This record gives sequence, structure tokens and C-alpha cells, in this order.
Amino acid sequence: MSEKAEKKQSALWENVKVIVQALLLAMVIRTVLFQPFTIPSGSMMPTLLVGDYLFVNKFSYGYSKYSLPFSPDLFSGRILQFSEPKRGDVVVFRLPPNPDVDYIKRLVGLPGDRIQVTNGVLFINGAPVPKQADGAFTSDYRADPGANVPVFRETFDNGVTFDTLDQSPDSRGDNTREFLVPEGHYFMMGDNRDNSLDSRFDVGFVPAENLIGRASVIFFSLGNDTPFSRVWDWPANMRWDRLFKGVK
Repeated sequence: MSEKAEKKQSALWENVKVIVQALLLAMVIRTVLFQPFTIPSGSMMPTLLVGDYLFVNKFSYGYSKYSLPFSPDLFSGRILQFSEPKRGDVVVFRLPPNPDVDYIKRLVGLPGDRIQVTNGVLFINGAPVPKQADGAFTSDYRADPGANVPVFRETFDNGVTFDTLDQSPDSRGDNTREFLVPEGHYFMMGDNRDNSLDSRFDVGFVPAENLIGRASVIFFSLGNDTPFSRVWDWPANMRWDRLFKGVK
């Protein structure tokens, strides 16, 4: 083999090694540290909008089998759990009735809590969560425009405060039975209270093992139902004010 051919082969091999190393690094980051997640529906409006792309902090609650690609049944429960989920966290989790599906909601009930909604007011352990009018919200999501929907700011006892939507004063989720959250489980609700399938309904209580991580930061956001693939439409539909915005 000529010296020129050997140099070409060596350069090709170096490029292959760089690509493999980059893929392995990306896999480690996605598996261990952060996972990208896209908001597909309006259930978390106004906190999260359809077209938001965010990073999920996977090490915040430790790891379960659902933290790994393809969810191999290597162990049960959670490992390396350095902190507990807190009331008010925005959490990505596997849907209990169908663990192949990812959901994102706000954690409102911890193990042992009693949760109930009465006349649109959330009660935790018998105490109403303070709820104050905070303007109106209009979505750019065509499937659920939500024009001038009343916004209410709620504040939990740990100081976490956030906006919720209340489109109808008498929706089926505005009056519920009292739920007692079992040990090792959590109660989740969407901020768009009248348009969220959550623990009040078929989602039920979410086992700790099903938690993927805590929503951390929005790194990209496209409005007006703009597909990610339509790069030429990005400039006109980019939500610039949401880029690198923390999720609270």
C-alpha cells in the first residue's frame, strides 16, 4: 500500500473514531444527564406551549429502568436518588396504564397527601391552594386556540407559584372525589386544568419508578403549529422570548 493510501485510510479511521466517540457521548448525556422532550399538547398551558422543546433533568430524582433506552428490566425502583420530587415540580413520567408513553404534568400530591378539587379550587390535605386572577391567555395553537382564557396564579405552601388556566367554571375536573396518594406514588395535574388528562382521570397515581425527570429549561420554541422540519419557517414563528427559559 502506498504512503498516500495509508494516510487516507488513517484519516478515515480517525474520522470514524471521532464520530463513534461523539455518538457514545451523546448517548451517555441522554441516558444519564439530560433528555430532550417536545410538548405535543396544550395540557400544560400557559407554562408550556405546543412547540416548546425542553431538556429534562434525568439525575434530579435518580434513575429507574425507564431512565434507560428501551427500559430494560435490569432493576426495580430507583437508584442514585439524591433528591426527592417536590410539590410543584414539572415532571416527565411514563404513563402508568401504558409505560411506552411519556407524559408531562405538574406534581401536586406527595405520598400520603389528600387531594381534591372543589368548584375549581385545588385542596391539599383539606386546605385550599390560594388562587388569584392573573389576566387572560390566548394560544397560537390552532387545534386549541383558547382565546382570552382566564388565568389564575396558584401558590403552594412551599412557595412554588405558577399560572393555571380555567376555561370553564364547571368542567368535569372542577369537582372530584378526595384522592389519598399511596406511598411510593404521586398525584399529577396539568396547568390547563380543563384540558388535561391527569391523575384526576385515567392517569391515576404515578409510581415513583415511572418518573423520568424534572423539566429544566426550554431550549427551542416554535409557534403557530410550525413543524420542526420547515426550517425556512423558523424565523417568522420562533418564540424568541422563550429560548433558554427555565421551567417553573
